[in-house]
Amino acid sequence: MVAMDSPVCDFGWAAPQFTLPGVDGQSYSLADISGINGTLVMFICNHCPYVKAIVGKLASDCAELQSAGIGVVAISANDAANYPADSFENMKVFAKTNGFSFPYLYDEQQFVARDYNAICTPDFFGFNRDLQLQYRGRFDSSGSNFGAPNSRRELYEAMILIADTGRGPADQTASIGCSIKWRT
Repeated sequence: MVAMDSPVCDFGWAAPQFTLPGVDGQSYSLADISGINGTLVMFICNHCPYVKAIVGKLASDCAELQSAGIGVVAISANDAANYPADSFENMKVFAKTNGFSFPYLYDEQQFVARDYNAICTPDFFGFNRDLQLQYRGRFDSSGSNFGAPNSRRELYEAMILIADTGRGPADQTASIGCSIKWRT
């Protein structure tokens, strides 16, 4: 496991379009998952200890964000040939086990991850209603303490701010996680 930090937010950067298969058997485009008050695109995977440490809180926070009119999607782009825990079949189990209320999509060719310049899992991209980037930070204030209790809900708070004002917080701390497992 090599810890990677995502870059800081490039405010106003336009969300790249995509269409990918979901674990529920449907395909989803950016337009399909965009919310009236903003959109959260997350790059995650099944085996990363950073993701596993927060997945319960992540699923809960995302359900709340969806109730606030924010579209949510998770994408796995890891090379499943070399990391079988991240296979499409295992993604189905992971989503069901963790009660995902949002689509979990597979970027097998890794084109979408490259378009988004995803670096790690988890890597969060919070867009306003105009699909302009407003947040590229971490999940919460626990940092590498993996979801410590009483951590500030930085992603949740940022997305609610974006929903209310169209702008993300000026101060953001980069997400930390495992590197995307690129195909060779």
